[in-house]
Amino acid sequence: MSSPDEIVRAFVQGWNVPDPDPDQLSAYFAEDVVYHNIPLEPVVGRAAIRDAFAAFLKTFDATHWETHHQVASGNVVMNERTDTYHIGGRVGPVRVMGVFEVTDGLITGWRDYCDLAEAGRALDLQGGEDA
Repeated sequence: MSSPDEIVRAFVQGWNVPDPDPDQLSAYFAEDVVYHNIPLEPVVGRAAIRDAFAAFLKTFDATHWETHHQVASGNVVMNERTDTYHIGGRVGPVRVMGVFEVTDGLITGWRDYCDLAEAGRALDLQGGEDA
């Protein structure tokens, strides 16, 4: 079985393919997972996460998540990332701090923290750089 660190790294890399698959991405999660993108409302359950990923991915032409630092202690993995979204020739980077809990090879909890105002500007692609 893969370590919690390896599971989170594989999940993050799943966003970096030409056409991320919501089914493949959601397969990293337990059925009763809680994903909380602070300060938004939590998403509960693998099926709800899959649906959220599918809706999110329809918005963008491409995604790329870059992990700058990642540490693991037992079943907890924390990473500092830049999640970059591409749409219409524009690029919107979002700085993120993620906390993952992994049990029996599946992510059972996931919290992402970012500056919501910065994310809003990036995702609106106001002032983003040309791709």
